[in-house]
Amino acid sequence: MEESSSPANARPAGPALRFVAAALIVRDGEVLIGQRRPDQPMASMWEFPGGKIEAGESAQQALARELSEELGINASIGPPVTRIRHNYRHGGAVDLQFFTVREFHGEIVNHIYQQVRWVKLQDLPTYDFLAADRGLIRDLAAGKLL
Repeated sequence: MEESSSPANARPAGPALRFVAAALIVRDGEVLIGQRRPDQPMASMWEFPGGKIEAGESAQQALARELSEELGINASIGPPVTRIRHNYRHGGAVDLQFFTVREFHGEIVNHIYQQVRWVKLQDLPTYDFLAADRGLIRDLAAGKLL
């Protein structure tokens, strides 16, 4: 009889965890949000610009790279605002780190979204955001974080 290489009490692996950095790009009481394209997962939902942290990158380095790729800007990444871990119903999980961005060089050019929009903080709850962002949206709208 062959022995199994996994112990009998081993638990199945949890959902794949993606590490993501996202920007709260702030200007005159407004924040920039992007709407996912119809061909993307969670189509037409709103989110904050940012993306996956690649191996060897800090969250700030990843965010600067993503903002350059997505919006064509050279951003000065500010202090962290919050960190959220969210498990999606479909099985995926995300660890989100949010940073403020109050300064950037270049004009915002939308490279990946269906649309981008500057929105007043108090109006954020009227947009259909990704589930992982909803608690943050409530706090931002209530003036708790920025």
